[in-house]
Amino acid sequence: MATGETVEAASTLTPSGYRVRIAETNAARILRTSRALLIEGPKGCGKTWLAKRFARSEALLEQDPAAFTLAQAEPHRVLDGAAPRLIDEWQRVPALWGAVRGACDARAEAGQFILTGSATPSDDLTRHSGALRIQRLALRTMSLAERGLSTQDVSLAALLRGEPAQAGPTGHGVPEAVDALCRGGWPGLNDNMPVRDVIAALRSYLEDIARTDIRQVDGIARDPVRVQALLRSLARNVGTAASLNKLADETSAAAPLGRHSVRTYLDALERLHVLEPLTAWPTHLRSRSPLLSSPRHHFADPSLAVAALRTQPERLLADTEALGLLFESLVIRDLRIYAQAADAEVFAFRDAAGSEVDAIVDAGDGRWIAVEVKLGGGEQIERAARSLLTMHGKVDETKMGRAAKLVVVTAADGYSYERPDGVSVMPLFALGP
Repeated sequence: MATGETVEAASTLTPSGYRVRIAETNAARILRTSRALLIEGPKGCGKTWLAKRFARSEALLEQDPAAFTLAQAEPHRVLDGAAPRLIDEWQRVPALWGAVRGACDARAEAGQFILTGSATPSDDLTRHSGALRIQRLALRTMSLAERGLSTQDVSLAALLRGEPAQAGPTGHGVPEAVDALCRGGWPGLNDNMPVRDVIAALRSYLEDIARTDIRQVDGIARDPVRVQALLRSLARNVGTAASLNKLADETSAAAPLGRHSVRTYLDALERLHVLEPLTAWPTHLRSRSPLLSSPRHHFADPSLAVAALRTQPERLLADTEALGLLFESLVIRDLRIYAQAADAEVFAFRDAAGSEVDAIVDAGDGRWIAVEVKLGGGEQIERAARSLLTMHGKVDETKMGRAAKLVVVTAADGYSYERPDGVSVMPLFALGP
């Protein structure tokens, strides 16, 4: 049976209530061309359900004690089953990596295995030995488009082609954006649940991370109080490039952490896919102002920052500064999901002269767009447009290619349109892949 037929026929394990994910297209392509697919992302983002969409057999190491015991004793036996074979939470038995690699070599056919993992092992065994055998796919929480909250009238892929942003109002504004970022994109949290219950569930999620999950990445026990204090500090500084010293200072009241300890805690939280920092755009400038390379802090989902702050929608609506940063983080998450579908990446831009934009979506082939995020309209859009035009004038387009679009994404409801200066304006609730 051809690999494409295998993937197409592998829907019998699809759980009831499964929502179609944008990453399915990438998953199908990888299974057609590579021997194994590794799906990585935060716990609860839907990795197993996505894998079941394609798998024809499975070994669920976290849910099936017998499969876990067998994997520890005889890893190769867990691999027996119809392909693609799902090995869920493979990192619980690191020896499985070598077993899968060996089986891929022996079978020499595409689409043999699907691995899922909520934690990246600290010994980096996956960084080299899977080359040309196992391809990674990052799965994030659900975007507004996947939750059915976006009209998707404006396509990110179309923006990268330079097409105009033209769409009518979405019917959603700031209150709906606050609800969306408080709930996040977690498939297991029902949209009909009261938002307070969702936030409480996510607080418990972070407590589990601090108490037990963080040990998974390297076997090192860390003080849960310090982990929680750092998570609160990161939530207060979401969307910024706050230094290690600042983060350490802000945790000192609860439980002191040194600069080096903060770095190791951040590494562990990134390996758990709780954090996903936004790195600096590797670009070339006409100006002599040096680029600033510090990454901006973002959670895998902005709802985790809300939970860490122990806040509620009504309080966020009264604190526009905090809300603005959290909304920016919501936009970054969705941009990452839509960019992945377009084979592009998302970066930040900031130079020593003070020029910055919130996001750069770079397709890697000379096509890129710059994005500024604003809660409201009016003067906020004017300031955002000026920032975009200033930044655009500094980029050396002979080396980076010409910007396909300069974009302002807003929480306010309204039309998507093109300004006379060439800047596009659109609500987040109009954006899709």
